[in-house]
This record gives sequence, structure tokens and C-alpha cells, in this order.
Amino acid sequence: MIKFDKLWIMLKARDISQYRLIHDYGISKGQLDRIRKNENITTNTLDILCNILDCEIGDISEHVKDGNNRFKPDDYSY
Repeated sequence: MIKFDKLWIMLKARDISQYRLIHDYGISKGQLDRIRKNENITTNTLDILCNILDCEIGDISEHVKDGNNRFKPDDYSY
């Protein structure tokens, strides 16, 4: 699972509100709702957030194993 807890911490540290993300930067309310719920968002949204915050993806998100691994190593073909 990808979690965005770090994003909220960084936004608070940089004094950037959700209102400002919506009205000044054009992030949609729907995207913010999906981020709040740790749901899928586009790489474009990640890119925009990283540009706004002048940071890397790992500064605003993290991968957390959820224990419900749907894939087996044999599922991957390289």
C-alpha cells in the first residue's frame, strides 16, 4: 500500500493548506480525497505535488507492506 502520511506533515511544515492546493495550484478536491484515503492517484498529481513542495516522491509517500500480497514472485516476468 502506498501511504501519503508524509505529505500532510510536509504541507503543515511548509504552511500550505488544502485550500491553497485547490485554489492556487489546481489540485482537485477528488485528488485530495483519494490521497487522504491512500487510494490511487496519477503520476501527474505526484509530479505536481513534488514541484509545489520542491521534493522527491519519497518525501511525501511511502510503501507499506499490507500483508495481503496478491502476487507471487512467479507472477513477474522480466
